[in-house]
Parts: sequence; C-alpha cells; structure tokens
Amino acid sequence: MKITENEVRYVAALSNLTLTEAELERMARDLDEILTYVDKLNELDTSGVEPMAQVLFDAEETATLRDDIERPTVSNSEALANAPLSGAGCFKVPKVIER
Repeated sequence: MKITENEVRYVAALSNLTLTEAELERMARDLDEILTYVDKLNELDTSGVEPMAQVLFDAEETATLRDDIERPTVSNSEALANAPLSGAGCFKVPKVIER
C-alpha cells in the first residue's frame, strides 16, 4: 500500500502536528513500510489458531494482573492542591487547540 505525502499531511493536520518536508517524506516512507508489513501479516493462514482476547495464560506463574480491589481515592481538593491553576473544582489549562 502506497502512502502519499498528502495523506501524511492530512493525518498530521488532524493530529495538530507541524512536519517539515523531510519529516513528511520520512513519515510517508515509514508508514508505507508498516502497512506493507501488515499486509504480509494478513496473508498468514490463521484458520487453525483459536482466537484470543488475552495473551496471558490463566496460570499463577504468568498472571501479572492485580486483583480489582476498591481503594480510597484522593479528594477533589487534594487532587487540585498542587495544580498550577484551578477554578470551580477543575484543573485549568492553557488552550491548545486553535481551530
């Protein structure tokens, strides 16, 4: 699959990124290589492979997930205590999206 520089420009604009011409060329090339690899992966026969939602086995030696235990949370005032700017019980941040 061939990714054009115009497609990279479009995605960069959606992401609010400014890229130089060199970065546009490199991004187009890198994305093209990634999508070519994904196309190769799509060619693999996985008909005999059972679908998985989790890559961890259900065994103690591989289980790395913690128990879902309710824990006390910080209060709103504690969360805002070190904020450089807050108001009305919320964090205030500078505007970053101009469009």
